[in-house]
Amino acid sequence: MASEPRLVLASASPRRLDLLRQIGLAPDAVEAADLDEAPQPHETPRRLALRLAEAKAAHVAARAPDAYVLGADTVVAVGRRVLPKAEDAAEVRACLRLLSGRAHRVLTGVAVVAPGGRVAARLVESRVHFKRLSEADIKAYVMCGEGIGKAGGYAIQGHAGALVISLHGSYSGVVGLPLYETANLLAGMGFRRP
Repeated sequence: MASEPRLVLASASPRRLDLLRQIGLAPDAVEAADLDEAPQPHETPRRLALRLAEAKAAHVAARAPDAYVLGADTVVAVGRRVLPKAEDAAEVRACLRLLSGRAHRVLTGVAVVAPGGRVAARLVESRVHFKRLSEADIKAYVMCGEGIGKAGGYAIQGHAGALVISLHGSYSGVVGLPLYETANLLAGMGFRRP
């Protein structure tokens, strides 16, 4: 009898882990891929999200060649400008000021490396429109602390949900892992769980 295929999540994001569990795909292992995530010169936000997802999956797959390895990366962009993963309150504040009263794109790349090295990837783009933020709105959000370490300086699944006027696209993609596309990508690569 063949053994059950292993699924490895190439991410340290607790949100991605929770999202996978939400659809019954608890990974057998979680291994973060420690990579330089800086954009390359003239790299578009779309290409950056896909490149990083593929690189994370490939990096971890080198250590787990018998597993299905899932990598993902989320990029928040205003035009061609990529917003940082906010490292401190000042970066959260700067991101929120830029996002205030306007729409922006959230691009999430998803990549799967199957046993044997086959690779498939998808890019999911969502559009999020923030309300015009007052200084009090910004201060309150910065004080809650949840924007630290998040692409674009906010987490839509938390307090920032109250700042969003509209979202067109994949809610789970904005959180960090588009579930429809992820499930279909894994199935298309031959991953099955009983």
